[in-house]
Amino acid sequence: MSTKAPVRSWLPGRKPFHDARDWFVEKRLGMFVHWGVYALTGWHEQTLWRSSMPRSEYEALPARFNPVQFDPDRWLDAAESAGMEFLCFTAKHHDGFCMWDTAHTDYSIMHTPYRRDVLKMLSDACHDRGIGFGVYYSLPDWHHPNYPNKGRHHEMFGPRPGEESDEAKYLDYVRGQVRELCTGYGEITQFFWDVNVAEFDAPDLNDLIRSLQPSAVINDRCPGGQADFQTPERRVPAGGVFDKPTLAVQSTGRESWGYRKDEDYYSHRFLLQGIDRVLAMGGNYQLNVGPRPDGTLAPEDIHTLGRIGDWYRRVREAFDRTEPASFLVRSGRDPLLLTRKGSSVYVHLYDGPETSGVVLHPIDVLPERATLLNDQRPIECVVDVTPTRYLERPALRLRGIPVNEYPGEPMVIRLDFGTDAFG
Repeated sequence: MSTKAPVRSWLPGRKPFHDARDWFVEKRLGMFVHWGVYALTGWHEQTLWRSSMPRSEYEALPARFNPVQFDPDRWLDAAESAGMEFLCFTAKHHDGFCMWDTAHTDYSIMHTPYRRDVLKMLSDACHDRGIGFGVYYSLPDWHHPNYPNKGRHHEMFGPRPGEESDEAKYLDYVRGQVRELCTGYGEITQFFWDVNVAEFDAPDLNDLIRSLQPSAVINDRCPGGQADFQTPERRVPAGGVFDKPTLAVQSTGRESWGYRKDEDYYSHRFLLQGIDRVLAMGGNYQLNVGPRPDGTLAPEDIHTLGRIGDWYRRVREAFDRTEPASFLVRSGRDPLLLTRKGSSVYVHLYDGPETSGVVLHPIDVLPERATLLNDQRPIECVVDVTPTRYLERPALRLRGIPVNEYPGEPMVIRLDFGTDAFG
């Protein structure tokens, strides 16, 4: 190839909004928190829908919800230990229970033994520490008498006696709550709608959010209106670059987003691979934890977040103000992605190479230096032809990669080229 690769400006997934939403371009890693009265079941945030628990029994849970150990700063300590810079909290999940002081229903945190506005406590703590604060809001509502529960996915199996499905009345309820959330809790940087099962077409709701919270990015599960980003869940889409702004969401446990007392936790290696792939493809990543009924985080979650931060701090420069650059190489034997910033190219070996050598075909330029960010050791580079590629032109090969020393985390190698190597 030519020593000069094509110059690309910000690709679609990293394109700035050129307004107050541009925090989304700068801050890449965040925390999701699923917490509500469902934590008392210790099973799943959708216990009411996925289990045989009667509605009457579930809706009695608020009388026992008293999270006296809740300390938002403890949550934020854990988030910052992972390098996270923004947070999104479940203000209202599908069960309809509201975790803030809302004037529109008594089914809220203010009608529990705790009687404190959890959302306000958390938003204040985030603002004090410079952490972006966002809210999650479910469009399905298993408690509200006017939500059109028709037995579709993530819905109850029809209205109860005395309930009346009425889309207009329910959307008025949503509008009132959105206005509360966007006016009573300081700056909101993210509004995360969930599952528009009823296919509401109410673009005025996004207009309302944008008029009140210009910093807020809005996801693609909204009830009509233009979204700011897409939200792949529990998977990393194939490819080398996202074609639009993306926030991938994942949880520390495989079975539940809310607290589960015998959760099957993902390995650190699995989570780190996902983070590296998403960020290298130009997306943002938000990892969920489900606090326990008393308001504390499980030790497994705290340990996982600390492990993520240990790796992220060492390789973070490969994500900050970089853009996807996997177009510079052709697919080879080893799964890898590239990012770049100026004359530096970062090689993301997210799944670990098969051997101690990796060929970056068709790049044929020696970098001035190569550094393994995981531990800052130099990596040897040559431009040559290997026996398995004997019919191809010479290409850049990275040698002596310590493949057996980092089996539990992605390795990232920085290649520093001359100022004219990539335009």
